[in-house]
Amino acid sequence: MAHLIEVAFRGNRKEFFSWTGETAPPLKAGVIVEADRGEDFGRVHSTGELAEVRCNGCAHGCGTTPPPRAALRLATTADEQLDRALTVEHEEVRRKSIERVKANHLVMKLTDVEWQWDRRKLTIYFTAERRVDFRGLVRDLAALFRTRIELKQIGVRDEAKRLSGVGRCGREYCSASWLPDLRPVNLGIAKDQKLSLNPQQISGACGRLMCCLRYEHEFYVLSRRKFPKEGKILTTSLGEEKVISCDIFNERITLRTADGDSRVIALADLRTELEGQDQPTDHAHDDAPSHTAEYPVDAAVHAMLDTVELEIAPLLAAMTVVEVAPVVATEVVTDVVTEAATQGADGEDAAGDATRRKRRRGRRGGRRLRAAEERRQSEQDGSPMPPESGDDADDGDDNEEFDQGEAPVVRR
Repeated sequence: MAHLIEVAFRGNRKEFFSWTGETAPPLKAGVIVEADRGEDFGRVHSTGELAEVRCNGCAHGCGTTPPPRAALRLATTADEQLDRALTVEHEEVRRKSIERVKANHLVMKLTDVEWQWDRRKLTIYFTAERRVDFRGLVRDLAALFRTRIELKQIGVRDEAKRLSGVGRCGREYCSASWLPDLRPVNLGIAKDQKLSLNPQQISGACGRLMCCLRYEHEFYVLSRRKFPKEGKILTTSLGEEKVISCDIFNERITLRTADGDSRVIALADLRTELEGQDQPTDHAHDDAPSHTAEYPVDAAVHAMLDTVELEIAPLLAAMTVVEVAPVVATEVVTDVVTEAATQGADGEDAAGDATRRKRRRGRRGGRRLRAAEERRQSEQDGSPMPPESGDDADDGDDNEEFDQGEAPVVRR
Protein backbone atom coordinates (compact mmCIF):
# COMPACT_ATOMS: atom_id res chain seq x y z
CA MET A 1 0.00 0.00 0.00
CA ALA A 2 1.36 3.43 -0.98
CA HIS A 3 1.43 6.22 1.60
CA LEU A 4 2.00 9.93 1.08
CA ILE A 5 4.76 11.38 3.25
CA GLU A 6 6.34 14.83 3.49
CA VAL A 7 10.11 14.88 3.92
CA ALA A 8 12.09 17.87 5.24
CA PHE A 9 15.66 18.58 4.13
CA ARG A 10 18.31 21.09 5.08
CA GLY A 11 17.22 24.72 5.02
CA ASN A 12 13.52 23.92 5.72
CA ARG A 13 13.10 22.59 2.20
CA LYS A 14 10.19 20.13 2.02
CA GLU A 15 8.99 17.75 -0.68
CA PHE A 16 6.39 14.99 -0.96
CA PHE A 17 7.18 11.35 -1.72
CA SER A 18 5.31 8.07 -1.95
CA TRP A 19 6.13 5.33 0.55
CA THR A 20 5.46 1.71 -0.32
CA GLY A 21 4.77 -0.42 2.75
CA GLU A 22 2.14 -1.54 5.19
CA THR A 23 2.64 1.41 7.55
CA ALA A 24 4.09 4.86 7.04
CA PRO A 25 7.47 5.62 8.66
CA PRO A 26 7.41 7.43 12.02
CA LEU A 27 7.83 11.19 12.26
CA LYS A 28 11.39 12.58 12.27
CA ALA A 29 12.72 9.26 11.03
CA GLY A 30 15.58 9.43 8.52
CA VAL A 31 14.75 8.19 5.02
CA ILE A 32 16.62 7.85 1.74
CA VAL A 33 14.60 9.26 -1.15
CA GLU A 34 14.98 9.60 -4.89
CA ALA A 35 16.69 12.81 -5.99
CA ASP A 36 17.90 14.42 -9.18
CA ARG A 37 20.27 11.86 -10.68
CA GLY A 38 20.88 10.20 -7.33
CA GLU A 39 19.69 9.83 -3.74
CA ASP A 40 19.17 12.27 -0.89
CA PHE A 41 18.70 12.12 2.89
CA GLY A 42 15.79 13.70 4.76
CA ARG A 43 13.52 13.30 7.75
CA VAL A 44 9.79 12.59 7.77
CA HIS A 45 7.83 15.77 8.52
CA SER A 46 4.19 14.65 8.12
CA THR A 47 2.24 11.55 7.09
CA GLY A 48 -1.33 10.41 6.60
CA GLU A 49 -4.20 12.89 6.42
CA LEU A 50 -2.04 15.85 7.43
CA ALA A 51 0.34 15.17 4.55
CA GLU A 52 -2.57 15.01 2.11
CA VAL A 53 -3.96 18.33 3.31
CA ARG A 54 -0.59 20.01 3.07
CA CYS A 55 0.04 18.47 -0.34
CA ASN A 56 -3.20 19.94 -1.72
CA GLY A 57 -2.81 23.38 -0.16
CA CYS A 58 0.86 24.40 -0.31
CA ALA A 59 3.00 25.57 -3.20
CA HIS A 60 5.47 22.67 -3.10
CA GLY A 61 2.65 20.10 -3.10
CA CYS A 62 1.55 17.98 -6.03
CA GLY A 63 -2.23 18.33 -5.64
CA THR A 64 -4.35 15.27 -6.24
CA THR A 65 -1.76 13.56 -8.45
CA PRO A 66 0.65 11.09 -6.84
CA PRO A 67 4.17 12.40 -6.23
CA PRO A 68 6.62 11.64 -9.04
CA ARG A 69 9.35 10.37 -6.69
CA ALA A 70 9.38 7.73 -4.00
CA ALA A 71 11.07 7.19 -0.66
CA LEU A 72 13.36 4.19 -1.05
CA ARG A 73 14.13 3.01 2.48
CA LEU A 74 14.76 3.98 6.07
CA ALA A 75 18.18 5.46 6.74
CA THR A 76 20.74 3.39 8.62
CA THR A 77 23.22 4.58 11.20
CA ALA A 78 25.94 4.87 8.56
CA ASP A 79 23.65 7.02 6.42
CA GLU A 80 23.01 9.41 9.30
CA GLN A 81 26.73 9.66 10.07
CA LEU A 82 27.42 10.58 6.44
CA ASP A 83 24.74 13.25 6.61
CA ARG A 84 26.28 14.76 9.76
CA ALA A 85 29.68 14.83 8.04
CA LEU A 86 28.18 16.76 5.13
CA THR A 87 26.60 19.23 7.55
CA VAL A 88 30.02 19.96 9.05
CA GLU A 89 31.47 20.60 5.58
CA HIS A 90 28.74 23.06 4.64
CA GLU A 91 30.38 26.02 6.35
CA GLU A 92 33.72 25.38 4.64
CA VAL A 93 32.02 24.99 1.25
CA ARG A 94 30.13 28.22 1.82
CA ARG A 95 33.33 30.10 2.68
CA LYS A 96 35.11 28.89 -0.47
CA SER A 97 32.08 29.74 -2.61
CA ILE A 98 32.03 33.31 -1.26
CA GLU A 99 35.70 33.68 -2.18
CA ARG A 100 34.98 32.61 -5.77
CA VAL A 101 32.08 35.09 -5.94
CA LYS A 102 34.40 37.92 -4.92
CA ALA A 103 37.04 36.75 -7.40
CA ASN A 104 34.51 36.96 -10.25
CA HIS A 105 33.34 40.44 -9.11
CA LEU A 106 29.67 39.45 -8.99
CA VAL A 107 27.05 41.59 -7.25
CA MET A 108 25.28 38.84 -5.33
CA LYS A 109 24.87 37.62 -1.75
CA LEU A 110 25.52 33.93 -1.20
CA THR A 111 22.95 32.73 1.33
CA ASP A 112 23.40 28.99 1.83
CA VAL A 113 24.83 25.83 0.28
CA GLU A 114 23.40 22.31 0.30
CA TRP A 115 25.14 19.07 -0.58
CA GLN A 116 23.11 16.21 -1.99
CA TRP A 117 23.55 13.13 0.18
CA ASP A 118 25.43 11.16 -2.49
CA ARG A 119 27.66 14.20 -3.35
CA ARG A 120 26.49 14.24 -6.96
CA LYS A 121 25.16 17.79 -6.80
CA LEU A 122 25.92 20.98 -4.87
CA THR A 123 23.13 23.56 -4.70
CA ILE A 124 24.05 27.17 -3.91
CA TYR A 125 21.35 29.68 -2.93
CA PHE A 126 21.92 33.41 -3.40
CA THR A 127 20.04 36.71 -3.47
CA ALA A 128 20.58 39.58 -5.90
CA GLU A 129 18.69 42.69 -6.89
CA ARG A 130 19.25 42.06 -10.60
CA ARG A 131 19.98 39.16 -12.91
CA VAL A 132 23.51 37.84 -12.54
CA ASP A 133 25.64 36.20 -15.23
CA PHE A 134 27.21 33.44 -13.14
CA ARG A 135 28.45 31.17 -15.93
CA GLY A 136 32.08 31.83 -15.06
CA LEU A 137 31.33 31.20 -11.38
CA VAL A 138 29.75 27.85 -12.18
CA ARG A 139 32.85 26.73 -14.09
CA ASP A 140 35.11 27.74 -11.20
CA LEU A 141 32.98 25.95 -8.61
CA ALA A 142 32.70 22.81 -10.75
CA ALA A 143 36.47 22.67 -11.08
CA LEU A 144 36.89 23.29 -7.33
CA PHE A 145 34.40 20.76 -5.94
CA ARG A 146 34.43 18.22 -8.80
CA THR A 147 30.64 17.84 -8.91
CA ARG A 148 27.57 19.24 -10.61
CA ILE A 149 26.77 22.80 -9.51
CA GLU A 150 23.29 24.31 -9.34
CA LEU A 151 22.76 28.01 -8.52
CA LYS A 152 19.32 29.17 -7.36
CA GLN A 153 18.31 32.79 -6.92
CA ILE A 154 15.80 33.27 -4.08
CA GLY A 155 14.03 36.22 -2.46
CA VAL A 156 14.60 37.76 0.94
CA ARG A 157 11.61 35.93 2.45
CA ASP A 158 12.93 32.58 1.23
CA GLU A 159 16.33 33.55 2.63
CA ALA A 160 14.83 34.09 6.09
CA LYS A 161 13.01 30.77 5.75
CA ARG A 162 16.24 28.87 5.02
CA LEU A 163 18.36 30.55 7.69
CA SER A 164 15.58 30.66 10.35
CA GLY A 165 15.75 32.79 13.49
CA VAL A 166 13.72 34.27 16.35
CA GLY A 167 11.10 36.92 15.66
CA ARG A 168 10.02 39.86 17.80
CA CYS A 169 7.36 37.66 19.38
CA GLY A 170 10.08 35.46 20.90
CA ARG A 171 9.31 32.43 18.76
CA GLU A 172 10.94 30.90 15.69
CA TYR A 173 10.02 32.34 12.32
CA CYS A 174 6.65 31.04 11.13
CA SER A 175 8.06 30.49 7.64
CA ALA A 176 10.82 28.29 9.06
CA SER A 177 8.77 26.37 11.63
CA TRP A 178 5.27 25.56 10.40
CA LEU A 179 4.05 27.91 7.65
CA PRO A 180 3.56 25.72 4.53
CA ASP A 181 3.50 28.54 1.97
CA LEU A 182 4.69 32.15 1.75
CA ARG A 183 1.64 34.11 0.64
CA PRO A 184 1.85 37.78 -0.37
CA VAL A 185 1.16 40.43 2.26
CA ASN A 186 0.28 43.99 1.20
CA LEU A 187 -0.22 47.26 3.03
CA GLY A 188 -3.99 47.06 2.68
CA ILE A 189 -4.07 44.21 5.19
CA ALA A 190 -2.44 46.47 7.81
CA LYS A 191 -4.89 49.28 7.02
CA ASP A 192 -7.89 46.98 7.48
CA GLN A 193 -6.65 46.11 10.97
CA LYS A 194 -6.02 49.78 11.91
CA LEU A 195 -2.34 49.04 12.53
CA SER A 196 0.46 51.55 12.53
CA LEU A 197 1.95 52.01 9.08
CA ASN A 198 5.44 52.44 10.50
CA PRO A 199 7.62 49.94 8.58
CA GLN A 200 9.72 49.20 11.67
CA GLN A 201 6.66 47.96 13.55
CA ILE A 202 5.00 45.82 10.87
CA SER A 203 8.09 44.44 9.07
CA GLY A 204 9.84 41.18 9.85
CA ALA A 205 13.50 40.19 9.87
CA CYS A 206 13.47 39.87 6.08
CA GLY A 207 12.51 43.52 5.64
CA ARG A 208 9.07 42.67 4.24
CA LEU A 209 5.67 42.84 5.93
CA MET A 210 5.25 40.15 8.57
CA CYS A 211 3.49 36.97 7.49
CA CYS A 212 1.37 36.96 10.67
CA LEU A 213 -0.57 40.00 9.44
CA ARG A 214 -2.66 37.62 7.34
CA TYR A 215 -3.71 35.40 10.24
CA GLU A 216 -6.48 37.68 11.61
CA HIS A 217 -7.31 39.59 8.44
CA GLU A 218 -10.35 37.47 7.62
CA PHE A 219 -11.77 38.07 11.12
CA TYR A 220 -11.50 41.84 10.67
CA VAL A 221 -13.18 41.73 7.27
CA LEU A 222 -16.10 39.62 8.49
CA SER A 223 -16.55 41.65 11.69
CA ARG A 224 -16.64 45.02 9.92
CA ARG A 225 -19.58 43.90 7.81
CA LYS A 226 -21.81 44.19 10.89
CA PHE A 227 -20.86 47.84 11.46
CA PRO A 228 -21.74 50.93 9.44
CA LYS A 229 -19.01 52.57 7.43
CA GLU A 230 -17.01 55.24 9.22
CA GLY A 231 -18.10 58.69 8.07
CA LYS A 232 -21.65 57.64 7.21
CA ILE A 233 -24.59 59.82 8.34
CA LEU A 234 -27.27 57.94 10.31
CA THR A 235 -30.69 59.18 11.44
CA THR A 236 -31.14 58.10 15.05
CA SER A 237 -33.41 59.19 17.89
CA LEU A 238 -31.19 62.27 18.39
CA GLY A 239 -31.32 63.26 14.73
CA GLU A 240 -28.55 62.98 12.17
CA GLU A 241 -25.29 61.58 13.58
CA LYS A 242 -22.00 60.75 11.93
CA VAL A 243 -20.14 57.48 12.54
CA ILE A 244 -16.71 58.36 13.97
CA SER A 245 -15.21 54.96 14.85
CA CYS A 246 -16.15 51.32 15.36
CA ASP A 247 -14.87 49.01 18.11
CA ILE A 248 -15.28 45.53 16.65
CA PHE A 249 -14.05 43.76 19.80
CA ASN A 250 -16.49 45.39 22.24
CA GLU A 251 -19.13 45.95 19.52
CA ARG A 252 -19.44 49.67 20.20
CA ILE A 253 -19.81 52.63 17.86
CA THR A 254 -18.87 56.27 18.45
CA LEU A 255 -21.35 58.79 16.98
CA ARG A 256 -21.19 62.59 16.73
CA THR A 257 -24.08 64.99 16.19
CA ALA A 258 -24.06 68.16 14.12
CA ASP A 259 -23.53 70.22 17.30
CA GLY A 260 -20.31 68.35 18.09
CA ASP A 261 -21.65 66.15 20.91
CA SER A 262 -20.27 62.60 20.88
CA ARG A 263 -21.60 59.41 22.41
CA VAL A 264 -20.67 55.72 22.49
CA ILE A 265 -23.46 53.27 21.82
CA ALA A 266 -23.58 49.49 21.61
CA LEU A 267 -24.18 47.92 18.24
CA ALA A 268 -27.38 46.20 19.42
CA ASP A 269 -28.82 49.48 20.76
CA LEU A 270 -27.98 51.27 17.52
CA ARG A 271 -29.80 48.63 15.53
CA THR A 272 -32.85 49.12 17.75
CA GLU A 273 -32.82 52.87 17.12
CA LEU A 274 -32.42 52.42 13.39
CA GLU A 275 -35.33 49.97 13.27
CA GLY A 276 -37.45 52.59 15.04
CA GLN A 277 -36.49 55.12 12.37
CA ASP A 278 -37.31 52.64 9.56
CA GLN A 279 -33.69 52.50 8.35
CA PRO A 280 -31.92 49.36 7.10
CA THR A 281 -29.70 47.74 9.71
CA ASP A 282 -27.76 45.45 7.35
CA HIS A 283 -24.38 47.09 6.69
CA ALA A 284 -22.84 44.24 4.75
CA HIS A 285 -22.56 46.38 1.63
CA ASP A 286 -21.63 49.74 3.16
CA ASP A 287 -18.17 49.54 1.62
CA ALA A 288 -19.69 49.60 -1.85
CA PRO A 289 -20.75 53.08 -3.11
CA SER A 290 -24.49 53.71 -3.26
CA HIS A 291 -25.99 55.59 -6.19
CA THR A 292 -29.31 56.53 -4.49
CA ALA A 293 -29.37 58.82 -1.48
CA GLU A 294 -25.74 59.03 -0.48
CA TYR A 295 -24.34 59.67 -3.97
CA PRO A 296 -27.06 61.55 -5.94
CA VAL A 297 -24.50 63.19 -8.24
CA ASP A 298 -23.26 59.84 -9.53
CA ALA A 299 -26.81 58.78 -10.40
CA ALA A 300 -27.39 62.02 -12.32
CA VAL A 301 -24.14 61.60 -14.22
CA HIS A 302 -25.05 58.06 -15.23
CA ALA A 303 -28.47 59.22 -16.46
CA MET A 304 -26.86 62.01 -18.49
CA LEU A 305 -24.39 59.61 -20.10
CA ASP A 306 -27.18 57.24 -21.07
CA THR A 307 -29.10 60.12 -22.71
CA VAL A 308 -26.05 61.33 -24.65
CA GLU A 309 -25.30 57.80 -25.85
CA LEU A 310 -28.86 57.42 -27.18
CA GLU A 311 -28.57 60.73 -29.06
CA ILE A 312 -25.19 59.99 -30.61
CA ALA A 313 -25.99 56.45 -31.74
CA PRO A 314 -28.07 57.49 -34.85
CA LEU A 315 -25.34 59.94 -35.89
CA LEU A 316 -22.66 57.28 -35.72
CA ALA A 317 -24.79 54.91 -37.81
CA ALA A 318 -25.24 57.54 -40.55
CA MET A 319 -21.55 58.36 -40.87
CA THR A 320 -19.69 57.10 -43.96
CA VAL A 321 -15.99 56.75 -44.68
CA VAL A 322 -14.61 58.48 -47.79
CA GLU A 323 -11.40 57.11 -49.28
CA VAL A 324 -9.09 59.35 -51.35
CA ALA A 325 -6.80 57.62 -53.85
CA PRO A 326 -3.25 59.05 -54.34
CA VAL A 327 -3.63 59.80 -58.10
CA VAL A 328 -0.68 62.17 -58.49
CA ALA A 329 1.86 59.93 -56.83
CA THR A 330 0.79 56.97 -58.96
CA GLU A 331 1.13 58.88 -62.23
CA VAL A 332 4.57 60.22 -61.33
CA VAL A 333 5.94 56.79 -60.60
CA THR A 334 4.47 55.46 -63.86
CA ASP A 335 6.08 58.22 -65.92
CA VAL A 336 9.48 57.73 -64.33
CA VAL A 337 9.48 53.99 -64.94
CA THR A 338 8.29 54.41 -68.55
CA GLU A 339 10.93 57.02 -69.34
CA ALA A 340 13.69 54.88 -67.90
CA ALA A 341 12.55 51.86 -69.91
CA THR A 342 12.62 53.77 -73.21
CA GLN A 343 16.03 55.41 -72.72
CA GLY A 344 18.01 52.20 -72.07
CA ALA A 345 18.86 49.97 -75.03
CA ASP A 346 19.50 46.92 -72.91
CA GLY A 347 16.78 45.49 -70.60
CA GLU A 348 19.16 45.23 -67.67
CA ASP A 349 20.32 48.84 -68.14
CA ALA A 350 16.74 50.01 -68.31
CA ALA A 351 15.89 48.24 -65.05
CA GLY A 352 18.94 49.75 -63.37
CA ASP A 353 18.05 53.19 -64.69
CA ALA A 354 14.50 52.87 -63.39
CA THR A 355 15.77 51.86 -59.96
CA ARG A 356 18.16 54.78 -59.93
CA ARG A 357 15.50 57.24 -60.94
CA LYS A 358 13.23 55.97 -58.16
CA ARG A 359 15.97 56.59 -55.61
CA ARG A 360 16.66 60.08 -57.01
CA ARG A 361 13.01 60.96 -56.83
CA GLY A 362 13.25 60.69 -53.07
CA ARG A 363 15.87 63.44 -52.99
CA ARG A 364 14.37 65.65 -55.72
CA GLY A 365 10.69 64.97 -55.27
CA GLY A 366 9.64 68.61 -55.74
CA ARG A 367 11.35 69.19 -59.11
CA ARG A 368 10.31 65.78 -60.40
CA LEU A 369 6.66 66.44 -59.63
CA ARG A 370 6.78 69.82 -61.37
CA ALA A 371 8.54 68.33 -64.43
CA ALA A 372 5.91 65.59 -64.69
CA GLU A 373 3.09 68.12 -64.52
CA GLU A 374 4.72 70.32 -67.23
CA ARG A 375 5.18 67.25 -69.45
CA ARG A 376 1.52 66.28 -69.19
CA GLN A 377 0.45 69.89 -69.84
CA SER A 378 2.63 70.17 -72.95
CA GLU A 379 1.30 66.90 -74.32
CA GLN A 380 -2.27 68.15 -73.93
CA ASP A 381 -1.55 71.61 -75.50
CA GLY A 382 0.79 70.30 -78.25
CA SER A 383 3.56 72.79 -77.33
CA PRO A 384 7.27 71.78 -77.10
CA MET A 385 8.60 70.91 -73.64
CA PRO A 386 11.09 73.27 -71.96
CA PRO A 387 14.66 71.95 -71.63
CA GLU A 388 15.63 70.40 -68.31
CA SER A 389 18.24 72.15 -66.19
CA GLY A 390 20.30 71.47 -63.11
CA ASP A 391 20.55 67.91 -61.96
CA ASP A 392 17.88 66.76 -64.39
CA ALA A 393 20.22 67.49 -67.35
CA ASP A 394 22.73 65.05 -65.96
CA ASP A 395 20.39 62.12 -66.44
CA GLY A 396 21.56 61.68 -70.01
CA ASP A 397 25.17 61.24 -68.92
CA ASP A 398 24.10 58.68 -66.41
CA ASN A 399 22.26 56.74 -69.11
CA GLU A 400 25.37 56.77 -71.29
CA GLU A 401 27.38 55.23 -68.49
CA PHE A 402 24.75 52.52 -68.25
CA ASP A 403 24.99 51.86 -71.97
CA GLN A 404 28.73 51.35 -71.69
CA GLY A 405 28.10 48.37 -69.46
CA GLU A 406 29.16 49.84 -66.14
CA ALA A 407 27.30 48.82 -63.02
CA PRO A 408 24.86 51.39 -61.62
CA VAL A 409 26.01 53.20 -58.52
CA VAL A 410 23.40 53.57 -55.82
CA ARG A 411 23.87 56.69 -53.77
CA ARG A 412 22.57 56.69 -50.23
